[in-house]
Amino acid sequence: MSVFEAIVLGIVQGLGEFLPISSSGHLELARWAFGWQFEDADLEGSFDVAVHLGTLVAVLIYFRADVLRYAKAGLGWLFTRERPLDEDQRVSWLLLASMIPASISGVLLEEFLSTDRIWLIALALIFGGLVLLWADRRSGTRPVGDFSLRDALSMGIGQALALQPGVSRSGATITVGRALGFSRDAAARIAFLMSIPIIAGAGLYKGLGASIPSDFVVPFLAGMASAAITGYIAIWGTMRLIRTKSFTPFVIYRVVIGVVVLIALAAGA
Repeated sequence: MSVFEAIVLGIVQGLGEFLPISSSGHLELARWAFGWQFEDADLEGSFDVAVHLGTLVAVLIYFRADVLRYAKAGLGWLFTRERPLDEDQRVSWLLLASMIPASISGVLLEEFLSTDRIWLIALALIFGGLVLLWADRRSGTRPVGDFSLRDALSMGIGQALALQPGVSRSGATITVGRALGFSRDAAARIAFLMSIPIIAGAGLYKGLGASIPSDFVVPFLAGMASAAITGYIAIWGTMRLIRTKSFTPFVIYRVVIGVVVLIALAAGA
């Protein structure tokens, strides 16, 4: 892997993680389109973990005020055990609870998740986009403070479905959030905050024991840096866009890319 390839894939990961278009799906599509395949599947998995950790840095920096507030509230409750929980304490623990469905699914279904069926990724992009369009057209004004255990588990299930490349973690969680009546801003904010424990947990789970050859260290670092920078830009852009616009541009993009890939496959690409 060259530094250039690592940077391009890092950009794909950074944009795809927080725009509702599927980072894992686009990573596979980029590798398929350009022929950038690792000979070592474990090394490819390690690179994917590395660029995901880059996006973790992005979301931690962008939402640093929220992260500090909820971390302080959640940890503070451990020492006081006051009842009932205040809003920040409740949200902090529910954000952790939201990772349960994806964590269980990721461990149990890791061997069955499709990463090399390009046609399935294309269909997931199209179908996921259409469902997002349906959910986004529903009215919703619920704020982040309304986040409940039912919401956490429901959006967590959406996050678990996104283990299939092409579905999109942010897209699925935002879709469920909008279907549950959250405003666009609240649904996106919750979805991005939910990504923190699941990305950190997956990085720890998959990163333990990973071995990176010395000649891959620089490309890995380049990929992580480009993922962090573009991830931050993607969060900033998404949060600004949805305050005045809908998710329709992302829906159109998903459907167009999915159709183009299916046509390319049918043509023998």
